[in-house]
Amino acid sequence: MTGAHPRTAVVTGADSGIGRAVAQLLATEGFDVGITFHTDEAGAHATREDVEQRGQRGFVVQQDLASPQAAEPVEELADRLGSLGVLVNCGGTGTSQPAVDMTFEDWRKVVATDLDGPFLCARAAARRMIAQGEGGRIINITSVHEHVPRLGAAPYCAAKAGLGMLTEVLALELGEHDILVNSVAPGEIATEMTGAATEDAYHTERPGNPLGRPGHVNEVASVVAFLASPRSAYVTGSSFAVDGGLMLMAAHGHDEAGDSWRRLS
Repeated sequence: MTGAHPRTAVVTGADSGIGRAVAQLLATEGFDVGITFHTDEAGAHATREDVEQRGQRGFVVQQDLASPQAAEPVEELADRLGSLGVLVNCGGTGTSQPAVDMTFEDWRKVVATDLDGPFLCARAAARRMIAQGEGGRIINITSVHEHVPRLGAAPYCAAKAGLGMLTEVLALELGEHDILVNSVAPGEIATEMTGAATEDAYHTERPGNPLGRPGHVNEVASVVAFLASPRSAYVTGSSFAVDGGLMLMAAHGHDEAGDSWRRLS
């Protein structure tokens, strides 16, 4: 168990938000980075430029996480990188609709994107890492809703909870290969997805959060970078909440946490 896996990474959904921040920080720490996107090709290439400005190689491939072929871009990027040391499953989607009003098609789209796709990518990455024989890291970006429910987000919460348990099973199964598997569970992070991507958003008051503000994408990326590094060589099967303590408020029944839960994605 050396933790000396290849310094190559694939980050899904890295065209913006948390995925872009993760790709940037991994490049800063010496990783070549493969980037996937669903629709925002310009954003993905902007991320690639950020990676290259940090002196590392960057590659871009389109990906549909809801497709049965969701893992093919991971395979292609691993080939172009020459190896695969880290997979960060960051791409995802969500809903805002009561379960009783939801169509099965809407349910399946979210579950396929947020659970089936990450499973297929993780399986492909694990197979590649086992064949390489150098260990590796699989890091799943879940959500605080891996642990707690949210109104109007039945498929999202179900998928994130499922991805959290998948993380634990993979940690058990892959440990013998020195492949460590963990999840990172963001709370309210100011991104395009939450409709609050400007720097001013980080100064917004959030009385339902002990730190009183939303999180920054770099605060999530920092935890991912730790898990991608040799510094985390004895950490597997864990979920790391990056939520400013918000789940503590919900756990203790603080009423002021209610609005914050409704804003989370």
